[in-house]
Amino acid sequence: MDHNMEKDPARDDLLILVDGLDRSMGFATKQEAHVEGLLHRAFSVVLVRDGTVGPEVLLARRALGKYHSAGLWANSCCSHPRAGEKLLYAAYRRVHEELGCDAQGLREVGFFVYRAAFANGITEHEYDHVLVGRCVGDLVLDADEVESVRWIGVDDLALELAKHPARFSVWSPMVLSIALAELSQGTCRNESGSA
Repeated sequence: MDHNMEKDPARDDLLILVDGLDRSMGFATKQEAHVEGLLHRAFSVVLVRDGTVGPEVLLARRALGKYHSAGLWANSCCSHPRAGEKLLYAAYRRVHEELGCDAQGLREVGFFVYRAAFANGITEHEYDHVLVGRCVGDLVLDADEVESVRWIGVDDLALELAKHPARFSVWSPMVLSIALAELSQGTCRNESGSA
């Protein structure tokens, strides 16, 4: 088993361990949490913009050097709050660090718990908060995190998730389904009222 996470500079970040109700139960390094499969707090951000026929979602293709799910498509940004860091602050920070743009109006639209083991011995076990907001500014990608990005309309995204799930990270169908349900209600609108 290869537990090498040296390509991830944040491997020594202290993550927040939680119980099944997202109550803090202590801390562990990122490496410890993923090698031991410890349940920890995480977030998945879905950024949207106005498209010509409705809202579009920003997908990010994970960098080829990532320690799992490399090269797969995922939602706009995924990460973890550090010990002592508020969830929303961490989400705004990571969007800027990974994508170069800023998020606007992030709000939680759902959550789920999942566990996934990977061939290299790493296990993701996360209480994942799904956040939706708007993308503001130019994209300047952190190549260690993101290989590429693309904007996709919500109908095309739903179709691709159904027809080609292997293109996506294991958590993406859950994250994107929650976000798409929210977007279908028209509740992620900008100040002028357009979706």
